[in-house]
Amino acid sequence: MTKEPTFRESVDIMYSRAVALMDLPPGLAEKIRVCNATYTVRFGVRLRGGIQTFTGYRSVHSEHMEPVKGGIRFATSVNQDEVEALAALMTYKCALVEAPYGGSKGGLCIDPREWNDSELEQITRRFAYELIKRDLIHPSQNVPAPDMGTGEREMAWMADQYQRMHTTDINARACVTGKPVNAGGIAGRTEATGRGVQYALREFFRNAHDASRAGLSGSLDGKRVIVQGLGNVGFHAAKFLSEEDGSKVIAVIERDGAVFDEHGLNIENLRNHIIKTGGVNGFPSATFEEDGAKLLEAECDILIPAALEGVINLTNAARIKAPLIIEAANGPVTAGADDILRDKGTVIIPDMYANAGGVTVSYFEWVKNLSHIRLGRMQRRAEEARHQLIVDELERLSADTGIGWELSPGFKQQYLRGAGELELVRSGLDDTMRQAYNDMADVWREREDVADLRTAAYLVAIDKVAASYRAKGL
Repeated sequence: MTKEPTFRESVDIMYSRAVALMDLPPGLAEKIRVCNATYTVRFGVRLRGGIQTFTGYRSVHSEHMEPVKGGIRFATSVNQDEVEALAALMTYKCALVEAPYGGSKGGLCIDPREWNDSELEQITRRFAYELIKRDLIHPSQNVPAPDMGTGEREMAWMADQYQRMHTTDINARACVTGKPVNAGGIAGRTEATGRGVQYALREFFRNAHDASRAGLSGSLDGKRVIVQGLGNVGFHAAKFLSEEDGSKVIAVIERDGAVFDEHGLNIENLRNHIIKTGGVNGFPSATFEEDGAKLLEAECDILIPAALEGVINLTNAARIKAPLIIEAANGPVTAGADDILRDKGTVIIPDMYANAGGVTVSYFEWVKNLSHIRLGRMQRRAEEARHQLIVDELERLSADTGIGWELSPGFKQQYLRGAGELELVRSGLDDTMRQAYNDMADVWREREDVADLRTAAYLVAIDKVAASYRAKGL
């Protein structure tokens, strides 16, 4: 039986597959591949009448650009190999979407659900302290963000801890991204990764030739979608696709099983049910399946693995029926499964592109923190004033010429409204996802030796990283 590669091995296999198609000096190819440094910390916190010891990691994969960027996750599965694999993906992801960062990643081996809010704050602040004093959290050197098990709250604690330790750093808020808006965050960051998945799918279906390679046509309207994992990313992707694009989310897979409804699930109601009960079981008007993993193999148009790595692997890849998979999670398809699916003709929109919405909007937040001004503050009302001039002139011409027409209220209201921070963030994210998709897809379309989008994405990303290292003299 073929051995399943680890997550880190999968990343290396996919990297090597792309490098074999490039004319890179072996030394440079190896320099890009390896992880530069990983810091392991074990620290104690006095909790519940005793000292509890925790293990955390911060890995820096590549410093071809600085600062380096990457999330911090809280999970019991956190280990050095996983963190280094995720850091490597961050390097390639940032290069692909032209975010000016090297790749980094961090993790704390902990189950956040085992600790109350006060205890979790103490643990988070102590972990942040250990990283900050080694410049592994720093606005110009290493900028974390939320990941699995962390969110706005944890980022706010980390940013506050940095500010306490660097009281004169005017750019202190830029030390982490994914903060609450009232603590230096940016509108649209919470939804960013899920929104990026939506924009990625929209761009894929705008290219009829690409969609046809998956045996699909038309738009997202009516497409049957299965989502694995209704956390932050899966929830927002499912919500936007169903509410804005007319897709039908026919199944959602969670920890306790899966729910199925061929007419489409109400994602908002399902999310509320999960928050209330802790799982999908018992959700009304839907069929419950205790063995949720079976639904990965169900008939659908689009499969969105949005939780853990390795859920599509050698044991189930041959039975996957979805013609299109978009990797909202990091590494949900192992290298072995990737080979099987590629041979079957399944199109995979790879993680390094598909879930890049988070780091893209984190980039916007970082820029906002460094510029010390909300996006849109300087130009919004000037934009509205210019639009008002045009509307007034059109209405004057109508009255003077006796034509008698008037602008529809809906159009007038939308046209006159200047872009605020949320609109600008969504516009920037949409533009980024479109540009990155076409950079990647052009290679897929034009090179006969590139059989899939993942290899194309690696080729684009590695080429950009290599150019940065060459510019440094390597």
